[in-house]
Amino acid sequence: MFFSSPLWTPLMTLIGEVTILLFIGMFVGAVVVMTIATVSVRNGQFYFPRFMKSGMVLLEGMIKGICKFFGFDDKDLVTFFIRLHNTMNMKTFGETPVDKRAIFLPQCMRASDCPASLTPEGLVCRRCKRCAIGSEIDAYEAMGYQVFIVPGSTFIKRMVKRYHPEALIGVGCLMEIKEGLELCDKIGLIGMGVVTLKDGCVETILDWNDLMEIAEIGLVPGSTQGQN
Repeated sequence: MFFSSPLWTPLMTLIGEVTILLFIGMFVGAVVVMTIATVSVRNGQFYFPRFMKSGMVLLEGMIKGICKFFGFDDKDLVTFFIRLHNTMNMKTFGETPVDKRAIFLPQCMRASDCPASLTPEGLVCRRCKRCAIGSEIDAYEAMGYQVFIVPGSTFIKRMVKRYHPEALIGVGCLMEIKEGLELCDKIGLIGMGVVTLKDGCVETILDWNDLMEIAEIGLVPGSTQGQN
């Protein structure tokens, strides 16, 4: 029997040692990533952004565990990830012509009595003035953006396949933005995220200045084309 083989004990010992070393390595890596993240937040500057982003993706479970152990909120970690992602993509996003960009707004931002109808391309705003969406999206469309109001990620994927934007701005709650940015990375899109001020499924709130700040990246004043 293999279990009675003289190789069994050394093999199990080796596997145990490797497992322990891997765990220690992951723990040390997570601590290093969290330390760099803390210093970056305090100094207002991201250090080793690519290393941090890769580390946060690979060691997400370990980092969350450490955060919970020390009483930190997972939301702070997700918020940092989004800020890091936006910072890393800012230059490339700014170099993308505005007519190759799209903005995706969640349907939960509309008024509870919104009369807009759902179409294969999402909700079509009727400019009823029951919420701020109508007047705001007019400004972005005038800049050259394609703007969509969508009920979920399925619609986003559909619009990406149909219109082939090179960059997009997603608006939503923390986890929606995090998952959306990860999806953008997988399919090769330049993604930027804007988090709503209020979570929930009805009448969520957005600081439109936050969205405009990102939308104007790379645009020449008075022009609808990105810088080349």
